Amino acid sequence: MESTEITSVTAEELLPGVEASPDAQATEDSRLKALLEAVVYVAEEPLTVEQIASGIGQPRETVEKLLAELVAEFDQPGHGLTVRVVAGGYKMATKPEHHEAVRNFVKSLKPPLKLSLPALETLAVVAYKQPVTAPEIMEIRGVQGAGVLKTLLDRKLIAVAGRKNVIGKPILYKTTREFLVQFGLKDLSELPSLKEFEEIRRMAVSDGEMMLPFEGPKQEPAAEPAPAEPPSEVRSDEG
Repeated sequence: MESTEITSVTAEELLPGVEASPDAQATEDSRLKALLEAVVYVAEEPLTVEQIASGIGQPRETVEKLLAELVAEFDQPGHGLTVRVVAGGYKMATKPEHHEAVRNFVKSLKPPLKLSLPALETLAVVAYKQPVTAPEIMEIRGVQGAGVLKTLLDRKLIAVAGRKNVIGKPILYKTTREFLVQFGLKDLSELPSLKEFEEIRRMAVSDGEMMLPFEGPKQEPAAEPAPAEPPSEVRSDEG
């Protein structure tokens, strides 16, 4: 009597049209969710659902569903990070309740960004008056500050915001996202008041340098620019 060899086959091989079992689907979802976590983690800028779906070759609906689950998981108290929507995309960040402790820890690891006192003053004028032109900054400060503006541009604390529609069409300047990051501000509404800024200004070290960022954001927005020096006493400074 001939022996019959029994070959095991999967349900998918017997019935190609049948969907995967719940366990298999759960395993695949877990794999994809882990991939999404890694993708959002390494991205420097917020990622849209479309970008993620296209990048990993998955349907938009699947990515949306798994992202929602990922957001809910990271919202649990056991996580120090959160996945949230920023500017229309998904980004991973530390939770707000840990910001101060994390900021202090990071400051202990690397030297803080230093700005000269003229650069700090110019940055304050841009922050409070933006968008603002170089001649307007000079009028407020009484200083020829082209070198300072270049320093702030190089450090990505300010950026060009177009041109003012007046004779000569001077360049307008505004603060950047990097400015908010360096000063630990959520947005411009958290700028320190003029009184607080003057206190910071007086803390400048004797060699004319000020360290950033501030010790945490302030809630009171500024209503006017920093006090002006007399325009007639025009001097020049370097960044």
